[in-house]
Amino acid sequence: MKSTALGLALALFATGALADDAARAVYEVSITNITKGQTFTPQLIALHSDSVALFQLGAPASDELEVLAEGGSTAPLTDFLKKQGRNVGAVTTIGALLPPGATAVATLETSEKSEFLSTAGMLIPTNDTFFALNSYPLPRRGSVTVFAQAYDAGTEANDQNCANIPGPRCGGAGLSAGVNAGDEGFVYVGNGFHELGARDGATGEVLQPLQYDWRNPVAMIRIKRLR
Repeated sequence: MKSTALGLALALFATGALADDAARAVYEVSITNITKGQTFTPQLIALHSDSVALFQLGAPASDELEVLAEGGSTAPLTDFLKKQGRNVGAVTTIGALLPPGATAVATLETSEKSEFLSTAGMLIPTNDTFFALNSYPLPRRGSVTVFAQAYDAGTEANDQNCANIPGPRCGGAGLSAGVNAGDEGFVYVGNGFHELGARDGATGEVLQPLQYDWRNPVAMIRIKRLR
């Protein structure tokens, strides 16, 4: 009798394990930089429910998004997403810089509760511009290719001055402190580089549009369901 009960329990456990495994979904995400002269910093990717979003257009950027948009670090935004519990099924960062014309690929496993994908990375050299998909629906089968725009976090003035731009091209400050004169105060669609001259008293090289300007979209993203 005991062996029968034990066998039944093991069978139920195995059935539950198979059901849990079947409820897992695996996605391959490819990100291609389609700009002429902008490089992407490490790229954050998250699979999540409809209760999660990286930002809202026309609203102030979160502190975590500000760090990504001005300095390229995905760590604070990753920590925020992980604190959302079951609303976030998977989150990862592709750690390498992504130059123009290059593609980076990541594979993520999540539960069926994750219905959306968000991804973001800073554009360098810029003051506070980032590319993003914000809560894009995951394909239930096959694959989909979508184009992502550049957004301005509105947390730093777009002076195009290397003194205020991080990364290998400029090596300037990665994050401005507090409220900055000239920042817009809300997230909006990025509008490229402009012809700017050095301001009186300003130090540092002012970058010009010829090499670093862009027009949206800036990234091509392919989302493929593997399982």
